[in-house]
Amino acid sequence: MPWIAASLVSAFFLGCYDLCTKHAVRDNAVLPVLFFANLCSASVWLSLMALHALAPASLPAALAVAPLTGHQHLLLAAKSLLVACSWMCGYFAVKHLPVSLASPIRATGPVWTLLGALLVLGERPSWLEMLGIVITLASFVGLSVVGAREGIHFHRNRWVAWLLAGTLLGATSGLYDKFLLGRIGFAASTVQAWFSIYLALLFLPLAIGWKFRWWTRHEFHWRWSVLGVSAALLVADFVYFSALRDPEALISLVSSLRRGGTLVAFAGGLLLFGELNGRQKLPAVLGVLAGISLTILG
Repeated sequence: MPWIAASLVSAFFLGCYDLCTKHAVRDNAVLPVLFFANLCSASVWLSLMALHALAPASLPAALAVAPLTGHQHLLLAAKSLLVACSWMCGYFAVKHLPVSLASPIRATGPVWTLLGALLVLGERPSWLEMLGIVITLASFVGLSVVGAREGIHFHRNRWVAWLLAGTLLGATSGLYDKFLLGRIGFAASTVQAWFSIYLALLFLPLAIGWKFRWWTRHEFHWRWSVLGVSAALLVADFVYFSALRDPEALISLVSSLRRGGTLVAFAGGLLLFGELNGRQKLPAVLGVLAGISLTILG
């Protein structure tokens, strides 16, 4: 598959991931959704690892998971802890917010990653990157104005704060990915496999606590979309890495195209969940995408 087509396919499945997440957690307990979705992902990777151990030639090199030292396992466990915190904040927020608002906010992650790189790594932005940051933040303000019409005031809504916290943690995870894949030299399959396995293990005690009612909690209803969360993310990431393996692929363009998944989630929120103010939100959503594209391409 050509890398541009692969990037668009990945974007489509990222949008499906957002929609499946909303469907899975709407009026439902969040912790079991997180546990079962990650258990599905971990099961896929454990099956692939077992197959590779029994018949190494049966899997392409892109799916091979390298053996790790104890220190390397700790590095990947730390990534899983970071992602677990990010997803807990994000999933609880998506449960209570319209996906047509939540998805564009989550899409601003690259802007926060860039700001983190400026502050932590001492990087210097180009004028395109600075323009992208300004447009993204202005569009974020525009979303807050539209959200106020639905009774969601960004400056005092706790679920918006949770979503921003999850997005910032996700941006930190993006910086950590650069360290793991660039500095340490992990293969993408190794990172994806072990962080999926450790995520399932991290959510296991929380799922047990939910089961035995260690705290006041909501009821859990099994839905097909729990499997959809896992499947959509696995496909989106796999196709994304496939695009990056193409020697002609431009990482900046691939990353920018992937953000098109926000449009899928935005349209799905209006059509599937009957969310409001689509016309008013659309300019801000397009502004977020334009700002992020400039940030990445800069």
